[in-house]
Amino acid sequence: MTTTTEFGLPTVVVTPGQETSTTMTVRNDSDIVEAYEFEVVGGCAPWTTVEPARLSLYPGTSEQVAVVLRPPRSPDVRAGEVPLGVRVLPAERPESVVVTETTVIVEPFAKQRARLIPKRRRAWRSARYRVEVQNDGNTPTVVTLSLPEADDHLKIAVSTAPATVDPGAKAELELRARVAKTLWFGKPAVWPVWPVRLDAVALAAEERHEHELAGELVQLPILSKWLLSLLGALLALLLAWLLLVRPAVLSAAREAADGRAQEIAQAAEPQAPAEEPGGAPDQQPAGEQGQGQGQGQGTSGGGEQSSGTVEVRTNAGQRATGTYVVPEGKVFHITDIVLANHQGDEGVLTIAFGERTITVIALETFRNQDYHWVTPIDIPENGTVTVTVDCARPGTPASGRQAPNCAQLLNVSGEMGDIAR
Repeated sequence: MTTTTEFGLPTVVVTPGQETSTTMTVRNDSDIVEAYEFEVVGGCAPWTTVEPARLSLYPGTSEQVAVVLRPPRSPDVRAGEVPLGVRVLPAERPESVVVTETTVIVEPFAKQRARLIPKRRRAWRSARYRVEVQNDGNTPTVVTLSLPEADDHLKIAVSTAPATVDPGAKAELELRARVAKTLWFGKPAVWPVWPVRLDAVALAAEERHEHELAGELVQLPILSKWLLSLLGALLALLLAWLLLVRPAVLSAAREAADGRAQEIAQAAEPQAPAEEPGGAPDQQPAGEQGQGQGQGQGTSGGGEQSSGTVEVRTNAGQRATGTYVVPEGKVFHITDIVLANHQGDEGVLTIAFGERTITVIALETFRNQDYHWVTPIDIPENGTVTVTVDCARPGTPASGRQAPNCAQLLNVSGEMGDIAR
């Protein structure tokens, strides 16, 4: 060998973020003047240099060079033993290259960054947060969250399972904050989520660090201002309806019902029959359980305008019939009929002209109903207009008390003419 090298120390201890140096002796055992260059190899190469970078030696002489180590304070520089090698390159005889090795011990350091995500939450009673931990040290770290002191107003639950974070990596831990009481009214309440301690144990150096993280929980009221305003407006509208609008509507409905009932009652009153030339009034036969009531007569063309009313009353679950009979010597040209169910009874009403059924109608579908014909329906002398009522249930008139029985009125009108003999 023409070159001999030797480190001054068998091992070198370095601290990340600081500069450390050692020496290396280079001896020229050749018979010529030799120049040497140096190349650092191994895991320490990125942050290790040799000074001076070039060295010239006469035959049989030696000299020391400085090996300077500047490890950065970074998670990329892992703690522990790292091999260091320096390759010595002779300029005149490059085949005589020599590599000298030693061991570098990188000391551990712990550095963690933690933040609460988010810093502020808005909720009615409880909210979830995340604690993000960044390990900027050079050793794996076990982190866990510690519960704060007991608070009667705000309770915090944290994840008790520890998490191992490698150098340069991140981890997330969950926690939940819950307010003891519900806020129903008023302004939002702000509760500090503090202090939450992050305990980190650096495994290699067994150093313990504590971080305090602060946040807020904004507790919202269940009934906010806008909701209370809306409920107040709805309540005001309801009171206005109950105190002002509804009584007016009911009063108008009662007046209309009373007026209609009075019209029906007036229409149901019997009219005085017209006298014949001989002084004898026309006779109108009574119905079976109802009664045909008087005729209103007047003169129109070749006949007289006439009308008749049939009233039928019957109890619930029973049937009753009322009949109007056309007088002898007359023919009734019917053009209009009017039905009155002023009590609102329930059941079925059937109208027949002689053997001919005109209509069948459910009582509960009407209070007042009328029918009109352009071409009159002729009913001869002694012919009948029959009203049959099947009473299911008596209704409630405008008085507000349920009627004792069903009561229907039928008014028929048209022209009453004489039969030519």
